Amino acid sequence: MPAPTVVILAAGQGTRMVSDTPKVLHPVCGLAMIIWPVRAALEAGAERVIVVGSPGSGLENVLPAGVELAIQQEAKGTGDAVKAAAAHINRDSVVLILSGDVPLITSEAIAGLVAAHGASGAAATMVTMELDDPAGYGRVVRDSDGNVERVVETKADGDATAAELAIAEVNSGVFAFDGGPLLDALEHIKSDNAQGEYYLPDVLVVMRAAGHLVGAHLVEDWTLTLGVNDRVGLAAVTALAQQRIIEGHMRAGVTIVDPGSTLIEADVKIGRDTVVEPSSFLRGATVIGERCKIGPLTTLVDCLLGSEVVVPHSYLVQATAHSGASIGPFAYLRPATVLESGAKAGAFVEIKNSHIGVGSKVPHLSYIGDADVGEQTNLGASTITANYDGRAKHRTKIGSGVQGGVHVSLVAPVTIGDGARTAAGSTITSDIPDRAMGFARARQENVEDYDARKQE
Repeated sequence: MPAPTVVILAAGQGTRMVSDTPKVLHPVCGLAMIIWPVRAALEAGAERVIVVGSPGSGLENVLPAGVELAIQQEAKGTGDAVKAAAAHINRDSVVLILSGDVPLITSEAIAGLVAAHGASGAAATMVTMELDDPAGYGRVVRDSDGNVERVVETKADGDATAAELAIAEVNSGVFAFDGGPLLDALEHIKSDNAQGEYYLPDVLVVMRAAGHLVGAHLVEDWTLTLGVNDRVGLAAVTALAQQRIIEGHMRAGVTIVDPGSTLIEADVKIGRDTVVEPSSFLRGATVIGERCKIGPLTTLVDCLLGSEVVVPHSYLVQATAHSGASIGPFAYLRPATVLESGAKAGAFVEIKNSHIGVGSKVPHLSYIGDADVGEQTNLGASTITANYDGRAKHRTKIGSGVQGGVHVSLVAPVTIGDGARTAAGSTITSDIPDRAMGFARARQENVEDYDARKQE
């Protein structure tokens, strides 16, 4: 079979979502809903992918490069939506129709439909499923030979008879067509139904009348074609997608201690023999190396971690930690933070827009912002970089082999030389040369017999 053209219908308003955001832009495990069928189509080898959207939907801002966008000017049904893409369809192509609110379709399922369509000799093949509760779905009516006769919509009272409503086999909204017969049939469908819309399944009736065979491809895994109508449905689809993601990581050699309390978004990558402890959330484009230990109670957002990194009870956003780094517990790494190999950000440490060198340590109770720290440096507890003067941010430069005292404030811009030391309790406002000691604190004075004098 030649590579198909895939048309994805995404022009519905999704009013049951009760949202200002178009339905297909709501996220499923970190990706806009529409991206799931788009990726599945591309992975299945589609020659062209066309998404049909509404005016002003914002789809152009999320679609990958190379995916075409067609606009359905008015919401007049699925048949009219496919008409909006007609200019993009080649008559000699196999055309697949997917729904943008059916995100769990896989590339394997798409390839299976293409193969079934090619083998059947039919001009149209629809994917069907059998549901215990088919309410809201179009019912598939077959003829005596088992071919599809028509699909009866059930959106409004009067669309279907009681006998038709009793049918358990339903239209999934996924179709394969020969391009020419599809384009011809689209010109003959009518809107004489309770909704006044042009229904795509009506092309099947037109095709049969023209002598074309219409087949059905029943899928046993009903979750593949599970649609989203409201936020309850969104939660159900998200749970299934999350299960799929987690099981994929586990089969690839990742230990996920408690899948039920773990969130892993679609684009996260995790190396083998890494352990993800309970209540950990891995989001965005996070990449984790091998033999790491993440969590419990850790969130990583768009982070890059090397191998053998340990991160318990911490929150990281757009941070990088190279192999052997140690983070937490209760650390907060903000964007543009880089920990080199073997570096440590310890308990109750916050680091922002800073580079911590190989083997250097910020053990506890510190804030390091807009700083560059050399190698094998140790900053004492409660080290603070005062990086903002009320108008602008300034950088602090700390050399290699520095030994920082506890409760030290470094007022930027300031440079601490290699091998230098800072005395406990100092507020450093001037540069410290290499291998020098910086003192910047008031001299201690003791008042003798203070308690007795106070009583007097």
